[in-house]
Amino acid sequence: MRKWLPLTAVCLGAFMLLVDVTIVTVALPDMAADMHSGFAGLQWVMDVYALALAALLLGAGSLADRIGRRRVYLGGLALFAAASLACGLATGPGALIAFRALQGIGGAAMFATTMALLSSAYQGRDRGVAFGVWGAVNGAAAAAGPILGGVLTEQFGWRWIFFINLPVSALAVYVTLRAVGESRDPRAKGLDLPGMATFTAGAGTLTYALIRGGEDGWTSAATLGLFGLAAVAFAAFVVAELRGSHPMLDLSLFRDPAFTGIMAGSLLLSGAAFSYLMYTSLWLQSAEGMGPVGAGLVLVPLSLAAFVVAAAAGRLLHGMPARLTVGGGLLLIGIGALLQALLLDAGDGWPALVPGLVVTGVGVGAATPALASAAMAAVAPARAGMAGGALNTSRQLGNALGIAVLGAVFHAGLRSGLGGDGARESARTAEALASGQAARLIGAAPAGQARESVAHLVDLAFASGLRETFVVSGAMGLLGALLVLLLVRTPRQATAPAAVPAARAEAAATEAKTP
Repeated sequence: MRKWLPLTAVCLGAFMLLVDVTIVTVALPDMAADMHSGFAGLQWVMDVYALALAALLLGAGSLADRIGRRRVYLGGLALFAAASLACGLATGPGALIAFRALQGIGGAAMFATTMALLSSAYQGRDRGVAFGVWGAVNGAAAAAGPILGGVLTEQFGWRWIFFINLPVSALAVYVTLRAVGESRDPRAKGLDLPGMATFTAGAGTLTYALIRGGEDGWTSAATLGLFGLAAVAFAAFVVAELRGSHPMLDLSLFRDPAFTGIMAGSLLLSGAAFSYLMYTSLWLQSAEGMGPVGAGLVLVPLSLAAFVVAAAAGRLLHGMPARLTVGGGLLLIGIGALLQALLLDAGDGWPALVPGLVVTGVGVGAATPALASAAMAAVAPARAGMAGGALNTSRQLGNALGIAVLGAVFHAGLRSGLGGDGARESARTAEALASGQAARLIGAAPAGQARESVAHLVDLAFASGLRETFVVSGAMGLLGALLVLLLVRTPRQATAPAAVPAARAEAAATEAKTP
C-alpha cells in the first residue's frame, strides 16, 4: 500500500483547504458573540479566504512549475498550519480576517499543486484511481464542513475549527516528505507578477465595494469610488495579460464562446449554490435557537445530494453534452433557491428549506463533474492546465462575490421586514440581527406580549431577508443556465488549429475528463 502514500498526502491537504471554505459557516454566530464582530466583519471572515484562493491559484501553479510542486505544496501546508494556529488565537475580528487571508494563500499553494503531484506520482489505471479518490475526497470535504464545524464549535468552541488543522497538517507534511517526489515543468516560464497584483487588487476592491454598498448605500461617494478603483484594476489586469510575455491567463481563450460560457457558469454556480449558506446559518442559530451541530445538519441535504448525484453522474450522464449537464444543473440550482424563497415564511422552521436544498444539491452534483472536462475540451491541449486553473479561480471568485452581493441583499431584506426601510433605528436593529444577536434582542424585551411581539418581528425580518436572498440566488442560477445553454454549443473544434488532427483533439478531451 506504500504506492498510495502520495495520494494520502495530497488528499489530506485538499480535504483541509476545502473543509475550511465551509467549516466556518456554522461557527459565525459564536465568533460574532465572542469577538463583538459586526455583519461586515463576518462577511470578510468568509470572503477573504475565498478571495485569496481565487487571486493566487494561477500564480501559485506557475511558481510550482518553476521551483518544484512538492516544495510549493509543503510551503502551502506550513503556511496554512501557522495561519490556522493564528486564527485560533486571534483576539479581534481584524486579526482573524488577516490570518484567514494567510490561510487562503497557503490553501492556494496547496490547491494549485494537487493535480500535478498526482499526475507525476501515478500512471495509467493508477492515475485514474487516484483522481477518482481525490474527487471523492473533495466532495466529502464539502459535505463534512458544516457537520465538523458544528461538532467542534459546540463541544470545544469555535477556535477548534482552526486548531484541528494542526495535527492534520503535521501528518500531511510527514507523509509528503516521505512519499512524494519532486517534479517541475522544464518548459515553465516566468511569473506574471503584474497580472497577479492587478487581479488581486481588482477582486479585493470589487468585493469591498459590494460590502460597503450594502452598508453605506450604492450611490455613496465611497462605494462609487471603490467600484471605480476596481474597474481600473481589472483594466490594468487586461493590459498586463495582453502585453505580458508570460501571462497567467491567455485572454484569447475567451474568444471561444464555449470557454466563456463555462467560466460564467462556474462563477454563477458557486454564488448561487453556496453563498447564501452563511445567512441561513445565522438565522438557524440566532433566531431559531439551534446549536452549531443542528445548523450543520440542516445544510447536509445539499451536500449529500450533490455527493450522491456527482458519484452517479459519471455513469448515468456519460456522453451527454456539457451544455445540458452544466446548464441543466444550474437550472436546478436556480429552481432550488427559488423553492426555498417560495416555501419560507415567518414562523416556519428549518423543514421549509429542505426541498429546495435537495434540488440545489442535485443541480450541483449534475453540473460540477462536467465543468472541468467542458473547460478543457474548449481549449487546445497545451492550454488545459491554464483552463483548469481558470475554472478553479472563477469558482472561488464566484463564492466570494456571491457572499458580498447576497450579504447586501440579506441586510436590505432585514430592514424591509422590520417595516422601517431606511430608518436609522431599523438599520441598527438589522445590523444586530445580521450579527447573530437575535436572541439578545428578544431577551431584552419585557416578558409577556411585548417579548412575543419582538420575536414575531424578528421572524418577519429574517423571513424577508432570506426570501430576497434566495430570489437573487435563484436568478443567478437561472442566468448561469441561460448563458451555458446559449454559449456552450459544441466541444472545441472551430477554434482548434487546423494542424491538430481530430483524433488528437478527442484524446485530449478524454484525458481531460479523467480527474
